[in-house]
Amino acid sequence: MELEIQKIWEEEKLFKFDPESPKPKFSIDTPPPYASGRWHMGAAIHYSQIDMVARTMRMRGYETFFPFGIDRNGLPVEVQAERHYGVNMFDVPREKFIEMCKKFLDEAENDILSIAKRLGLSADFDHLYRTDSDLWRAVTQKTFIDAWNAGLVYEDYKPNNYCPRCRTTLADAEVEYEERRTLLVYLKFKTEDGEDIIIATTRPELLPACKALIFNPADDRYTSLEGKYAITPLGEKVPIYKHHYAKPEFGTGIVMVCSYGDKADVEVFRDLGLRPVVIIDENGRMTGKAGKYKGMTVQEAKEAVIKDLEEEGYVVKKEEIVQRVPKCWRCGTAIEIIAMREYYLKQKEFVDQIRKLAGKMRFHPKWSVQYLENWLDSIKTDWPISRRRYYGTEIPIWYCKSCGKPVLPPAGRYYKPWKEDAPYDRCPYCGSREGFEGETRVFDTWMDSSISPLVYNGYGWNENLFQKLGSSSLRPQGKDIVRTWLFYTLLRVYQILKKPAFEHVWLSGLGLDPRGRAMHRHLGNVIYPWPFLKKYGADAVRMFGAMEAHHGSDYRISEERIEGAFKFLQKLWNVARFISIFPEPEEQPPLTPTDLWILGETNNLIKVALKGYDELDFFDPAVNIRHFVWEIFAPHYIEMVKHRAYGGETDKSLQLAAWWTLHQVLRIILRLAAPIIPHITDFIWRKIYGGSVHKQLFPEPNPEWETEYVNYGESIMNFNSRIWKEKKAKNLPLTAPISAKIPEELAPFREDLIKLHNITET
Repeated sequence: MELEIQKIWEEEKLFKFDPESPKPKFSIDTPPPYASGRWHMGAAIHYSQIDMVARTMRMRGYETFFPFGIDRNGLPVEVQAERHYGVNMFDVPREKFIEMCKKFLDEAENDILSIAKRLGLSADFDHLYRTDSDLWRAVTQKTFIDAWNAGLVYEDYKPNNYCPRCRTTLADAEVEYEERRTLLVYLKFKTEDGEDIIIATTRPELLPACKALIFNPADDRYTSLEGKYAITPLGEKVPIYKHHYAKPEFGTGIVMVCSYGDKADVEVFRDLGLRPVVIIDENGRMTGKAGKYKGMTVQEAKEAVIKDLEEEGYVVKKEEIVQRVPKCWRCGTAIEIIAMREYYLKQKEFVDQIRKLAGKMRFHPKWSVQYLENWLDSIKTDWPISRRRYYGTEIPIWYCKSCGKPVLPPAGRYYKPWKEDAPYDRCPYCGSREGFEGETRVFDTWMDSSISPLVYNGYGWNENLFQKLGSSSLRPQGKDIVRTWLFYTLLRVYQILKKPAFEHVWLSGLGLDPRGRAMHRHLGNVIYPWPFLKKYGADAVRMFGAMEAHHGSDYRISEERIEGAFKFLQKLWNVARFISIFPEPEEQPPLTPTDLWILGETNNLIKVALKGYDELDFFDPAVNIRHFVWEIFAPHYIEMVKHRAYGGETDKSLQLAAWWTLHQVLRIILRLAAPIIPHITDFIWRKIYGGSVHKQLFPEPNPEWETEYVNYGESIMNFNSRIWKEKKAKNLPLTAPISAKIPEELAPFREDLIKLHNITET
């Protein structure tokens, strides 16, 4: 049924965006998923809920722009291609490696697209965006050229996060952390007077780069050492300072400062005016400054230094500790701090503006703005945007062979400086015609991803579309990439347009395994969607995702609960099949108290569902629709009016009232549920009412249904449950007669209750 209805959607172009429509516009900055591996269930549910947003906005009267793109740039793709083909990027010619990446991407992209379509996403798959397309890369280069001309870009030589395996600089936002076991080594230094000073370090291999010892100003144990010098185990004389970075509770409280163990070392070197020593090179090996340890990996040098110092009597003790270690966000290699010349985009000076922008946007859920606030509080440096990799958008710069100055081309097309001649004959600075050297570096992948709302909406390539849409209405994304995708987009769009990138920011939680763990290949706990889609269908997966948690909260993947969602679909199907037996009256007949009761309950459902849809939170709509159908409408109202619906001895007007009410309630259920379970609702709507439910607007509460009878719902259901329980206890069939007294308050519903239970009143 789902495949059949999807084919109809495609033939009808049901969700095609019309930029000329007079309706208000709503555009979604759809996350372009990385084509670096298969989607797991968490991703499938995440994108199905973005589709729920799109369908919600259409049913609220908006012309909705729901583009779909694939992110095909940067480290994630390169690392996966290296693993897939068993190569190291730097051992393969650049053009050959680029072709390997493209081939791998095409295969991974097909799986992502097939899952997205199978889930029923109403996105525009006819015009797929790819971040490695000439169009996208040309816009990225244009925004860089404009930023350069605006004075927002500069080049500098300074320490940065560096991945030795990927051989590239990383921004702080690309660094992840994990707990690792390591050795804390206590080393014996001496003062000039020959007294022992014991320092504890997890980086003994950096000893040749030690330039000072520090202790905390509040640590009275070492006040007498201030201004003195210490002799390292290697015989180097280094000063002793007090500095707030030293933690009295760590090790012995006195710390060696080396270039560079971590970011704090960088700050201390700057504060104290120390001269750094480059001891680790770009390949993650020790330099000549490390003496006999030259050429070793960091781990090899650590082991060798400890062994040598033990033999020479400088190691007092060793203890194993757990340390929070920074690692590369894609390959997991431990990060080193290495000074290199890189290009930077200014971000520090924009933090306050971004904070103000956050206050103007509507976050879903409201409390999730704190993720952004926390990241803004941590920003201490500008964004290093150059990467020494291959598969990415090239930095559009050529350097004059005569004067060495960088020269940028005019914006407008996609440039490849590493393989193309410069688009000019002479240097605009020195006038030389000796030629140019093309830049070989590429951009950080977030330089491309951060302009997604601009590229999608036509900036730099379709002015007519951009004039109608501007930047996007909504950014939907995971909370785990706030520090990268969300922050960088807010930064870049503000630098370009001088206004917020979005009206709404929608941050989702994570799909976890049944034990509550994040899904990772190395844990062997990744749950893939295809088996569930084949067994239960897309709507069951979508319904499960909507019912599991309020938006923004983590949830656990459970086949049992997906099966439960599937059973609800069966229930809805059976309800619709029963109602379809009866024709829908053209006009409203006089209604009974029972009819008015269920219509009042339906009003309540509309209110709670619309409130959830307004918050773009599908938990309350999903849970309440299920509860209404399964616990109220089907077991109570339908059973109470079956005798009227079938007719028999019933007055025709009472039969028409039942028919009209059944259809009214079903229509409302289908419209309210359509964004969440789009296949079954549209299939039923087309079979019974004609046309598509997705062309309808959401229902609104009907004031005429606000009667006193809605207050009797709990009493009605309690009475029904009591009678059914009594019959079960007496081993009677439900159709058997039973003697019972109908409470006075339920007198308005007396006839329907008598017929339902076959009551002989006492």
